Amino acid sequence: MASKEAKEPSPVDDKEALDALNALETESKEFDKDAEIDRILKAFRLDAYAVLDLNPGVPESAIKMTYRKKSLLIHPDKTKNPQAPEAFDRLKKAQTELMDEKHRERLDEAIADARMLLIRENKWTVDSPELKTEKFAKEWRDKAREVLIDNELRRKRQTKAQMQEEGREQRRAEQELDERKRKRQHEQDWESTRDQRIDSWRQFQKGKSGDDKKKKKKLKPIG
Repeated sequence: MASKEAKEPSPVDDKEALDALNALETESKEFDKDAEIDRILKAFRLDAYAVLDLNPGVPESAIKMTYRKKSLLIHPDKTKNPQAPEAFDRLKKAQTELMDEKHRERLDEAIADARMLLIRENKWTVDSPELKTEKFAKEWRDKAREVLIDNELRRKRQTKAQMQEEGREQRRAEQELDERKRKRQHEQDWESTRDQRIDSWRQFQKGKSGDDKKKKKKLKPIG
């Protein structure tokens, strides 16, 4: 008995299969976008490296490349995720901070301080094998978080103190300005009444002179 020839797929079947593959691919991309948005929003905001999912010390080229890749992935125009705008703003802020030389130096210094604090607390050396473990990597991230929070609180206190001092200086300046204004106004008022004071003095002197003459007339000669 002759075997039946295999049935060739129709164009309709090909289209349905292609549509299914495209749908799966779209769904997969949306999942990746949602996952990245969620990761960014959960990342420690004071650590720009964490927001960009980068290790400290990477070159600027890696920062630029990573930012471009992630920004294209989660751009609000390319996803319907309602949290995309906030995640995109955080990503942009992190990239800006890392491209700022001074800010990046402060961040690198804080992360290095966290590492040294851990080494001292555990009485290790820079060559201790514990430093190469995943456990240490996690503890380092946690300690860096503590250092960054402490630095941020200190910065806010300094800013507040500076603003208070600036406020006091401004109030002193305003008081001095008011005092100078009052002094100028007093001088202007004094000058504006100068003629009036002179007239009053003349009238007083004239009246006084008249009184003296009357007194002289009333005096009787002696003898």
